[in-house]
Amino acid sequence: QVQLVESGGGLVQAGGSLRLSCAASGSIASINVMGWYRQAPGKQRELVARITSGGSTTIVDSVKGRFTISREDYAKNTIYLQMNSLKPEDTAVYHCNAPKRGADYWGKGTLVTVSS
Repeated sequence: QVQLVESGGGLVQAGGSLRLSCAASGSIASINVMGWYRQAPGKQRELVARITSGGSTTIVDSVKGRFTISREDYAKNTIYLQMNSLKPEDTAVYHCNAPKRGADYWGKGTLVTVSS
């Protein structure tokens, strides 16, 4: 079992910044990739960014240039999502994800609300 706990969400004005954190615990060996997804009201969950154990990153076009994903260097069990120049359309619940051996593990999410 893998437990994922997100933090760092909140209310911010458009143009502001937030930094989300996701801490993984439990059976975290062999987790090769972790990522951030978001789900806006009435919409499907979508990928925002992911990072591999080797440090390779994927950022979706809608947030490229504004969001950055990174991971803690030492233990590699915490990832971050730095979100700059936030827009109202970034409002969503942001979930951490870690696939492992055919199973998808999810955190409960952290709410990000961007006011105009």
